[in-house]
Amino acid sequence: MTPDLGAKLGGRGAWVSADRGSLEKAISKGLFARAFKRAATAPQGLAATVEAGLERRTLNALGLARRTGEAVVGFDQVRGALTKGNVAVLIAAADAGADGQGKLRRIARGLPRLVGFPSPVLSTALGKPGVIHAAIIKGAAAARFLTEARKLEGFRPGLFETDETSAEAAP
Repeated sequence: MTPDLGAKLGGRGAWVSADRGSLEKAISKGLFARAFKRAATAPQGLAATVEAGLERRTLNALGLARRTGEAVVGFDQVRGALTKGNVAVLIAAADAGADGQGKLRRIARGLPRLVGFPSPVLSTALGKPGVIHAAIIKGAAAARFLTEARKLEGFRPGLFETDETSAEAAP
């Protein structure tokens, strides 16, 4: 049994929603056997494998956006892109300071804001040291990144911050 995270493998397959609860339910109730119409047992740690794969795909999409020039990094560059109105998604390191996040959050009202990765992970994905703030410009790279990140959010609730959750956390 191989997770088809990109939905490109051949064959009939069995579809499960991209969230931990649905996958664990399918495993515990033996739903893969029913879908395949024969004995099928999910490998040990399937949920963790899927989560790791979704994380890898999300970070790869972020790196691709940087390599194609569709991502900006650094507080001033992100603020400039937000001011121009061409940002599709705002990204802040999980360990970013509240002050910087708050300033960018006010400009980015209504945009998706990813806050679930620590700075070293973002730095590796973007190929730059010390990444705290980043943004992806509107376009194909942003659409791909958001597709992958939304799948990962099913395994990591709170990966994205909304205006409502940031208002609750504000001092």
